[in-house]
Amino acid sequence: MFDVGFSEMVLIGIVALLVLGPERLPGAARTVGAWMRKARHSFDAVRAEVERELHDEELKKAMASVPRPSETLASLNETLQAPTQAIDDAVKTASDVAHVADKR
Repeated sequence: MFDVGFSEMVLIGIVALLVLGPERLPGAARTVGAWMRKARHSFDAVRAEVERELHDEELKKAMASVPRPSETLASLNETLQAPTQAIDDAVKTASDVAHVADKR
């Protein structure tokens, strides 16, 4: 989280010992540790929420790119309409020819 090396930590510890004294230093260290834990937990919770939102947004984009079944069926219907009409016309013509041949 912070880029603090060992020498900086020793300096902070010496200043804290001089300012707080040996009696209050352990309690202050526990308090700072608790605050750091709460801050880290809050940061992790916010990060998890942002990642969840990003994942949800990615899913929405993926769903938007997938064609709807009704659109797919409509395009298939349009594509098959001409061949179906041609087959119907051919069957009708064959039926008419067979009907004329039966009359002779």
